[in-house]
Amino acid sequence: MKTQTAPDVEVEVPVEPTAPARRIEVGRVLDWTSRNAILVSVIVLFVWLSFASSSFLTKDNLLNILDQQAALGIVACGVTLVVIGGGFDLSVGAVYAMSAILAAKVGQATDPTLGLITGVAVGLGFGIVNGLVVTIGRIQSFVATLAASIIIRGLALVITGGFIVTVTDESFAKVGNGDILGVHTPIWFLAAFFLGSWFLLSKTTLGRYIYAVGGNAEAARLSGIRVNVIRFITFAIAGLASGLAGMIDVSRVSSGQAGVGNAMELTALAAVAVGGSSIAGGEGAVWRTFLGVMLLALINNGFNLLGIQPTYQQVMQGSLIILAIALDAWTRRRP
Repeated sequence: MKTQTAPDVEVEVPVEPTAPARRIEVGRVLDWTSRNAILVSVIVLFVWLSFASSSFLTKDNLLNILDQQAALGIVACGVTLVVIGGGFDLSVGAVYAMSAILAAKVGQATDPTLGLITGVAVGLGFGIVNGLVVTIGRIQSFVATLAASIIIRGLALVITGGFIVTVTDESFAKVGNGDILGVHTPIWFLAAFFLGSWFLLSKTTLGRYIYAVGGNAEAARLSGIRVNVIRFITFAIAGLASGLAGMIDVSRVSSGQAGVGNAMELTALAAVAVGGSSIAGGEGAVWRTFLGVMLLALINNGFNLLGIQPTYQQVMQGSLIILAIALDAWTRRRP
């Protein structure tokens, strides 16, 4: 009589991940979170405001946020290119004001369309001057653009005499107050400038050169990249952005004055820093800056809807800037 034996059955026993494996997984999550902190922050704040206020998650309110931030968003995109290229531009607020003033002056004296074009051209002109001073003049960009800001503000006061320049022609206001497909024109300008800046940085040789120059200018020079030309272009684009933003806002209110745009350069830099672009240069992205602008805008809008004092808004914005810079420094120190 034969004895039958049970066939061998292979049983897979689940193996728990070892401690090093768990640390690697946690490390990856923390690394992803630190690199995408701005995205996480915007999503969390957006969801919280959606529940905290019934007026927040409405079409009118969301479009209003984008409309109000259009000028700042355009300027911040321009500043992002300068920062990634290893520079600073502290003159964008003054250029914004001067562009608005001269657009109003020309629009008042001649033709409204010519006035609006003049505003954009003035911004580009000042950006070109800044680029020449920084590259050919070999003056540190922080100092050069700070001095330019003071000079331009002074010229703005001289031109206006401290008064408001008003344009009465209704056609002058069409750009700032018109709409296309139910969306205000400034939002379309923001979308176009954002996409153009993103494409330049992400899909072109010039964009790769900007990153290379900001990351290590000497290595870029030895690689055959014309460092001064690249930096000149970034300042020219930042000037163009300021002129475009000034043109949009002066058309919106049909008036220009020397005091507008105060601290705009600091707010733009705050959006760049909060967005995760490195102030040291060589790292960053336009979409991150856009999210930085949106985060600051959501804080402002949320505080207004919830009736919280503006003082706390400034405290939160300042804290976010410090946190963003500290996070950037911590990420750079990591192996």
